[in-house]
Amino acid sequence: MAFVLYLVLILVFTKVAGDLAVRLGQPAVLGKLIVGVILGPAVLGWIPSDSSFIHEMSEIGVLLLMFIAGLETDLDQLRRNWKSALAVAVGGIILPFLGGFAVAEVFGFPHNYALFMGVIFSATSVSISAQVLKDMNKLNSREGTTILGAAVVDDVLVVILLAVMMSLLGTGADVSLGLLIGKKVLFFAVIIVAGWLLVPRFMKIFAPLRVTEATMSAALIICFGFAYFADIMGMAGIIGSFAAGIAISQTSFKHTVEKKLEPIAYSIFVPVFFVSIGLNVSFEGVGQQIVFLIVLSLVAIVSKWIGGGLGARLTGFNNHSSIAIGAGMISRGEVALIIAATGLEAGLLQPEYFTSVIIMVILTTLVAPPLLKYLFREPSVVKED
Repeated sequence: MAFVLYLVLILVFTKVAGDLAVRLGQPAVLGKLIVGVILGPAVLGWIPSDSSFIHEMSEIGVLLLMFIAGLETDLDQLRRNWKSALAVAVGGIILPFLGGFAVAEVFGFPHNYALFMGVIFSATSVSISAQVLKDMNKLNSREGTTILGAAVVDDVLVVILLAVMMSLLGTGADVSLGLLIGKKVLFFAVIIVAGWLLVPRFMKIFAPLRVTEATMSAALIICFGFAYFADIMGMAGIIGSFAAGIAISQTSFKHTVEKKLEPIAYSIFVPVFFVSIGLNVSFEGVGQQIVFLIVLSLVAIVSKWIGGGLGARLTGFNNHSSIAIGAGMISRGEVALIIAATGLEAGLLQPEYFTSVIIMVILTTLVAPPLLKYLFREPSVVKED
């Protein structure tokens, strides 16, 4: 029954910490992320980082979080900003990749390790940013939809970049780039067709069933089904759940699903996800790499911020909006954690530097919420030149 105690600790501490963060003028999610660090091995050690129960609950949490983001996304706004989303994603990959490679080279890493560090820097996870934007009612702003769209493109490009690097560096010689890209194309083709033709029909057939919460069950089937399909096609599951949310948002069931889903997600699953990010922190051996960690984190933050911001500026956003969009891309979150673990297993990330990389990922995730809170509270964020 240890997992029940973990849930009690997570729910109590995240709600109290979230309230405290809001009272201090910060987004609630910042307090929840810090709770993970405090409850985990880094400080108190009350919750282990290797708990399979916490991991699986957090997986559901992030899927529901991005499903809600999809439900609340303005699809027309997303269509209008696809060029900006592409530019932000590309800028947010090129500059961080060069930054990560440069840092590793300066600290004497062999070339293959330096290249992989660039891949880790290129990752983006906007699940945290999406929560902050939602709390501030900015998710449907032009900036918000650009950030969400850029995250989808970023995920595709980084997965391809990872496969190319692993193939070139000899740890994945059997990786077929053509097959990889083909799977991505097939994924989007199937998701678009399913979202357009099958989702509305499925909801209409399933919702009238004379059982408890048939509509919600139908929505969750679509959410998790899309997420699983994304995973087997080599994409992040959050892209599938985000697409599921967009598909259901185009039906008459949108408001019903949204109203009933939020209590489920935010009462238990999403708090577990926020805490799980912090549980990965461990300060063991970091004292000997403190300079490396500081440089690594600063370059990770600045390169993604500038890279994403430049992409936005070049596609018509004003300076303030560009800075805000760049800030929304800073968080590496669970995507970078997965890439780092993959690199460690494949021999492309030195074990002695794994902890420093994980702390860098956590720091980028902690920095993003207060930056977004500050930048998006400015009225000029919604104006254009």
